[in-house]
Amino acid sequence: MATSQSRSGLGAGVLFILSIACGVSVATIYFPQAITLLIASDLHVAPEAAATVVTMAQLGYALGLLLLVPLGDRLSHRPLVATLLTLTALSLLVASRAPTLSILAVASLVTGFTTVVPQILLPMAAGLVGPERRGAVTGTLLSGLLGGILLARTFGGVLGEHLGWRGPYVIAASVLLVFAVLLAIVLPKTTPTSSQRYPSLIAAAFVLFRQEPELRRSCFYQALMFGSFTAAWTSIALVLGGPLYGLGSQAVGLIALVGAASVLCTPIVGRLIDRKGSDFVNWLSFAGAILAAAILLGGQFGAHFGLMALAAGMLVLDLAVQCGQAANQARVFALRPEARSRMNTAYMTSAFLGGSAGSWIGVKAYGQWGWPGVCALIALAATAALARHAARALR
Repeated sequence: MATSQSRSGLGAGVLFILSIACGVSVATIYFPQAITLLIASDLHVAPEAAATVVTMAQLGYALGLLLLVPLGDRLSHRPLVATLLTLTALSLLVASRAPTLSILAVASLVTGFTTVVPQILLPMAAGLVGPERRGAVTGTLLSGLLGGILLARTFGGVLGEHLGWRGPYVIAASVLLVFAVLLAIVLPKTTPTSSQRYPSLIAAAFVLFRQEPELRRSCFYQALMFGSFTAAWTSIALVLGGPLYGLGSQAVGLIALVGAASVLCTPIVGRLIDRKGSDFVNWLSFAGAILAAAILLGGQFGAHFGLMALAAGMLVLDLAVQCGQAANQARVFALRPEARSRMNTAYMTSAFLGGSAGSWIGVKAYGQWGWPGVCALIALAATAALARHAARALR
């Protein structure tokens, strides 16, 4: 368990650094979404094939969540986090030199596997504060995490246009090495909460998933919501680079920059969870995603109206997914304090398996039915989550 000494180490300054670290580390698996067309052009493959780089990174992230995040209950956080950030930086450097799509895809898989630092820091921070602050602290770190997810596309799109697709990989690796050193210095000292052997830690995620109905519910919600989120962001590069708009990767970055404004609401959502509870915020999340799908549908008309619809719709979708993430994670962290990392493993693995599936299905839906097919997929996923939530409320 966290000691009182470790609790005192999580001041506002450290919390700010942790939130930035969450964003910087997770950004490594999202900026390729903005440079898909550049990768396709340079490596002489189809854009749909280049999109597998994003899918592989998310699949690697899901594997890392399953196999690495449980170590947050078993090992001291400071050396664990610094090691993972260093390994991520090295895999990004390998990706930056990839001569073929297959090598880039494998490097992306490894990058995703080791860049699970945010999901180690989140349960750690939740254990360093009292329950009355848990929602607010979770919301603060999630604002950094989701800011990294959204601004990663701006980072990738803008730098990709000027430096080529390899440039963002090199710069991201350099920044991660800096944060590896920084967190090795400022991260609070923590005491492991478990002495279980590694195989038992891995098995614990499956055991907890079977034992905790509230965990299963949270996993179901976020798998659907995050799947719709990744479907939209993976497909939007194909829309903007296609014949309807004919824009480059920088356009994806600019739309992501608009969506990044939604991170300002995440701390507010955290405080709302502390007051109203996670279930209340879930209602807002599902309704927001359905509204976002309706707005995004306007993107099929092209011209200035279409661009405005895409920007507004992605902003609403980003906010809806952030609300759901904060609500679900706060619910999960409250279940078993002694097993937060293992609970988070089950939750985030489910979420990113949903995200990987969403990326793949989104590209398929776009190829079959165009942008309206992607919008329908988003609405369908949110409606399924809403129906499950309503059924529970009625019971």
